[in-house]
Amino acid sequence: MTPRLGNAVLAILVAAAGPAWAGLDQIRAEQNLEKRSVLAMDNAVAALKEARQAYNAGDMGKTAEKAKEIEESVDLAYAALEKTGKDPRRSPKWFKHAEIQSNELLRSIEALEHDMSLDDRAILEKTKERVQQVHDNLLAGLMGGKRK
Repeated sequence: MTPRLGNAVLAILVAAAGPAWAGLDQIRAEQNLEKRSVLAMDNAVAALKEARQAYNAGDMGKTAEKAKEIEESVDLAYAALEKTGKDPRRSPKWFKHAEIQSNELLRSIEALEHDMSLDDRAILEKTKERVQQVHDNLLAGLMGGKRK
């Protein structure tokens, strides 16, 4: 097996194992802080997909629960990157990855919000604000501003 093919197989296996990492407690147990950040952001994306499915099914309780999970996941990802003690300008790889994912997550939240009725949009308001705040902090760190 060539190294590239081996990496592709590994990537497929990791993607397939994604639901096994769905619990935030399992993600918190990850020792590698950069990997913890990636897993937490992936969990946020998965939680948003589940929130959309729950909303489409009319389950507002689960939609709100998944919105809270998105916030917790994004906070966990940011905290893990902060805990590395690395300067985002000198070691941007993982910070940039989180910044890009948080930006995509924001767009997806806005798309779901657009599809929701006006009365239901309040469910995502706090989540959207928190993801925006983390995104702004990551971007400020990468651009040389002070992290908040």
